[in-house]
Amino acid sequence: MATEFKMSGALPELTSRIVATYKECGSIDHLGHSPLPSYREIVDVLGDLREILFPGYGRRQNLHMGNVAYHVGDLVDGLYNRLSRQITRALQHDCKSREPEADSEAKAERLALLFLERLPALRSTAALDVEAAFEGDPAASSLDEIVFCYPGVSAITVYRLAHELYNLGVPLIPRMMTEYAHGKTGIDIHPGAQIGEKFFIDHGTGVVIGQTTQIGDRVKIYQGVTLGALSFPRDELTGEVLRGTKRHPTIEDDVVIYANATILGGNTVIGHHSVVGSSAWLTRSVAPHTTVTIENPKLRYREANGGVRPDDAYPDRLNYQI
Repeated sequence: MATEFKMSGALPELTSRIVATYKECGSIDHLGHSPLPSYREIVDVLGDLREILFPGYGRRQNLHMGNVAYHVGDLVDGLYNRLSRQITRALQHDCKSREPEADSEAKAERLALLFLERLPALRSTAALDVEAAFEGDPAASSLDEIVFCYPGVSAITVYRLAHELYNLGVPLIPRMMTEYAHGKTGIDIHPGAQIGEKFFIDHGTGVVIGQTTQIGDRVKIYQGVTLGALSFPRDELTGEVLRGTKRHPTIEDDVVIYANATILGGNTVIGHHSVVGSSAWLTRSVAPHTTVTIENPKLRYREANGGVRPDDAYPDRLNYQI
């Protein structure tokens, strides 16, 4: 009984101490202000958008030209309302915002419509991405397999949707979308990156593409590739990180980047038709039509009898070339 009495007094006191750390408008608090966008709702929105981009592959099958217009029309109506609500919340999320809610609602409705009007063009771009995956992977048996099974295509599709919202100036929601795809696929593409047509990520796990990356057309990258920042420029007076500067590399058309390569820096340009080999580390530009590889490491083989032979003792060993 004494323990129960002690606990009954301790828990309310603990609660008070926790609540005392909260602020109505603090750095990691969001109290006393309009609701934030709903993560669950954004995920549902992505599901509906995928239904429009890839009809017949998702929740609703048995679609045909006789009923698909009704199905898509219903999705578009619902998306307009749901996106308008979530964009309104995103616009109002800053606790220092002084914009009247009615103004935010009107702006959100306009942005939602502008975004939805981009869907026909996004359909064409998505088709080119699927085509690039089919052309780039001999293991693919059909376009259906790519749409259903390829994480790279899923991540790129979400990125392209989020990128449109990012370009429209919608806060929070684009990043929520790409981080959802990151969690599902292991592929981290910032919605601010600029990526051309027919982009293919093979396998995909561990790929990182930073905010100011620029990627041309017909680029193919493999798992573990990082397109990142070499350093973060800081304000000379305050020491704070300067935002909005070009920090990530530029990859020109028809480049192939193999697994685990790292390319860093806002001034780094990989020229068109170049090949970057596995595990390469680049912080400076390369000219077009360049192949960059690291020297092959020497292997040593320890045999069962305790003997050790160098790599060149095996004349029939495999030679891997890019």
